[in-house]
Amino acid sequence: MPDVSSWAAMTTTDGRLLRGEQTRRAILERAAEIATVEGLEGLSIGRLAGELGVSKSGVFAHFGSKEELQLATIERAREVFIERVIEPALRERGLARLWAMCENRIAYAKARVFPGGCFFYAAEMEFGPRPGRVRDALRREKAAWWAWLVGTIERARDAGELEPTVDAEQLAFELDAFVGAANADALLDDDPVAFDRARAAMRARLRAVATDPERVG
Repeated sequence: MPDVSSWAAMTTTDGRLLRGEQTRRAILERAAEIATVEGLEGLSIGRLAGELGVSKSGVFAHFGSKEELQLATIERAREVFIERVIEPALRERGLARLWAMCENRIAYAKARVFPGGCFFYAAEMEFGPRPGRVRDALRREKAAWWAWLVGTIERARDAGELEPTVDAEQLAFELDAFVGAANADALLDDDPVAFDRARAAMRARLRAVATDPERVG
């Protein structure tokens, strides 16, 4: 016969772990929202505890320091980006995957998943000139995104869906820049039409280098 007392203790522990993870997730989601408007430096354990109705010691137990909170917030922002932009595009291949990624990025930015727009654009501007662990984490995330984007372009080119002369890094830079410009304009001018312009620019650029332009949009 199983040890009922041990089973009950394990169930209680699992429940606490689940609640702890839910609390941690809620903290990080709010932290990412704040960071896009007020910067990662705008985060504080006390503020998050007050806004979410948890104790300071509870928040501190999850992160230990402001810097650890900032690093965990970057990780959560990456997860959201992957969920909204990359994972849906993985259903496609080649040029279709690249175009799906472009449309997903526009939809992600236009929907204001974070109130201050793209988390990483905001964070990179804030920490670009500031050496340290937070900047290093942001550089790793940027490098990972860049490798994925360039690799996607290269695979579409190697499959014969893009012209063989396409410079993958140059095209990646241009596609990324279109979204960055739209994000800045939409925030400053409160003009969501900027995202429509960015989509049109990305579509035109891909159609110009696609072996079959009709496969783009």
